[in-house]
Formats: sequence, C-alpha cells, structure tokens
Amino acid sequence: MSRVILDIETVGRDFESLDTTTQEYLLKYAETEDEKEEIKDRLSLYPLTAEIVTIGLLNPDIQKGIVFYQVSGDLLLPFEEDNVRYEAGTEKEILEKFWDVIKGYNQIITFNGRSFDCPFILIRSAVHRIKPKKDLMPSRYNETHIDLLDQLTFYGASRKRFSLDMWCKTFGIKSPKEGGITGLEVKELFKAGRYLDIAKYCVGDLRATRELLLYWENYIRFSG
Repeated sequence: MSRVILDIETVGRDFESLDTTTQEYLLKYAETEDEKEEIKDRLSLYPLTAEIVTIGLLNPDIQKGIVFYQVSGDLLLPFEEDNVRYEAGTEKEILEKFWDVIKGYNQIITFNGRSFDCPFILIRSAVHRIKPKKDLMPSRYNETHIDLLDQLTFYGASRKRFSLDMWCKTFGIKSPKEGGITGLEVKELFKAGRYLDIAKYCVGDLRATRELLLYWENYIRFSG
C-alpha cells in the first residue's frame, strides 16, 4: 500500500484588511480587549480568514517528500534537500500540485488532519475552483485516512487532545518545536519573507508525525 503523511501551514489575513461587516461578525461575542486580540490571532485557523502557505507530503516508508510552499513576489526555483523536494507557487498553484500528487496514494496519515488540514485544503481548493482528485474525508473508521490524533485518543474515549509537541515529548521523539519555530510564528515569518523557513518547519512536523506513526504501529495498535 502506498501511503503518505500530510501537513499544512496557514497564515491568517490581517484583521484590518477584512470588511467592516466581517470584523463585526468575528468580534460579536468578544467582551474584552484580550478576547478581541485572541480572535484576531486565531484567524489562521479558519479557511474563510486564512490561506495555505505550505503543503508538505512525506512517504513514511522511503522517507522521501515534497513540499509546496507559497511565496510573495518572484518565485524561487525548485530544489531538493535531504530527500525533500521544494516547489514554490501561489496558493492556487500549490493546491493544484498537491491534488496531482495525492491522488496517487492509497492511504493518508495526518495528525489532527480530519479536523484541520483536510477540511482546510478542501475549502481553499473550492475558493480557487479546484475540484478534489481524492477523498480526503472518508468515514472516520476507514483506514484510507489515519488521523493519529483520533488513534491516540481512541476516537475520543480519551478526551484530552494533546498537541503533536506533547505526544513527541512523551514518547521521546524529537519535537519540531525544538528548532525554535512554532505554528504561532508562521504569520510573522511569512510577512518577513522567510518562506523556506516555514517550508522546513513543515518538514519537521512531517518527520515527527512519521516517528509518531511508527510508535503507534509498534506499541499501541493491536495487530492480533
């Protein structure tokens, strides 16, 4: 079975760039300045107020991957580093490239992909009128999509949904956060033109997810 790990990075729009009606809608239930700032900081979590700036794919069996990343201005030439190919483009272009690649895999592996990555990709693709070429959201119990957060919480039986960083620390896996970048900093990095730093941060997430996958397969999943 051909399988691939998927992860994305997103950047929210500047709140001030949104029209007045949208601003009022988003702040409708915010009562304090702190609550307002929290809402503004969380725009990257929603496909209606954010864009995808990086899509990373890694084959966990041969440890070879590809990252499609968005840049502002002149595009950077494709290159390969540590078994990962990097290709730049607009959001529309990286989504088109993603669908062309993902359709060739039988199984997708994510961490929280059913709640975040896959719905985000589908909505942003629809914004650009790009049709899906693969079902990213099959039945929750269909193993064509293994969401490790689902597996590690036993489909919600264990209610606390810890972060990838926490799971990595628990199992002694090198966390992608050890590189000094977190998801909260992606927007500032993008504004600063540090597109490759974001792409390589995504690769760190992919590799950590691979290690977590192997841990789940070897020590948690019951194989009979």
